[in-house]
Amino acid sequence: MKAATFVEPGKMVVKEYDRPTIQKPTDAIIKIVRACVCGSDLWWYRGISKREAGSTVGHEAIGIVESVGAEVTDVHVGDFVIAPFTHGCGHCAACLAGFDGDCLNQEAGGNGGYQGEYLRFTNANWALVKVPGQPADYSDAMLNNLLTLADVMATGYHAATSAEVKAGDTVVVMGDGAVGLCGVIAAKLLGAKRIIAMSRHADRQQLAKEFGATDIVAERGDAAVEKVLALTGAGADAVLECVGTEQSVDTAVKVGRPGAVVGRVGVPQKAEMNTNNLFWRNIGLRGGIASVTSDDKQVLLDAVLQGKINPGKVFTKRFTLDQIQEAYEAMDQRTAIKSLLLVSEG
Repeated sequence: MKAATFVEPGKMVVKEYDRPTIQKPTDAIIKIVRACVCGSDLWWYRGISKREAGSTVGHEAIGIVESVGAEVTDVHVGDFVIAPFTHGCGHCAACLAGFDGDCLNQEAGGNGGYQGEYLRFTNANWALVKVPGQPADYSDAMLNNLLTLADVMATGYHAATSAEVKAGDTVVVMGDGAVGLCGVIAAKLLGAKRIIAMSRHADRQQLAKEFGATDIVAERGDAAVEKVLALTGAGADAVLECVGTEQSVDTAVKVGRPGAVVGRVGVPQKAEMNTNNLFWRNIGLRGGIASVTSDDKQVLLDAVLQGKINPGKVFTKRFTLDQIQEAYEAMDQRTAIKSLLLVSEG
């Protein structure tokens, strides 16, 4: 089978591998239909974080179940599924509390190779999210919507629920990448009345407005704080931090009103954080790894199937698996908000 492979920062190739096989009774083998490149993939692509040369990559996909282990009874061969990156077991304390991103029984070996033709998926019985019917039953746009439920839409929703967004709230969304844009969708889904998107790029500003943003703030740092306070008076009721940089986190804390909650889902780029600002203004901080399976099953899959949300619009360029280098370059150079990978017809 073909799979995308990391060579060195700035260089991706497609290599041939043996097809994965069932190694544990909790495994499933998935034939990938569509996959994509995540903003977090750019960390190691750009050399900001380390990744082993020669490793397979990716953590977002939809596909068809090709085989299952003996303990996998909730999904079956031939099922159309969303493959979340979180691999929750469904029965540990974290999963039962709704935090499958922190599953206490995650298994090594199943979270590489989503950008390939086949994937060995661990903890398959509960973690996989079944989609009614087959890929051929859905439009191109709907398949893209479903693909976002493997990560990016669920992560944006996790930011909003962590920030305790409720009906009538004023919400600030930090970040105009795919996660931030999905955060705008999530805030609107949860009933926010005013959504301020922090964005400096015209194409992303336009999509943010289409998704429900009422205001755009292009400034950064202290200038951004001043602009938000001018718009809101006291600051936002909830803040979605979808970037992870030190500046973004600092700004997120400063644009919330006293008592606001920051929902932080941007992967942290620095270990240290000044928590004194939280104390002096009674700002809450929550968030972390998204609860993909839990939120998909409880809210997001139905919202997509009912046409309430259309997050697949974050895919602004599409590529075949053999064009993996171009797909990463488009993300790296910001010519694509999110790169779609067309792998098979299902």
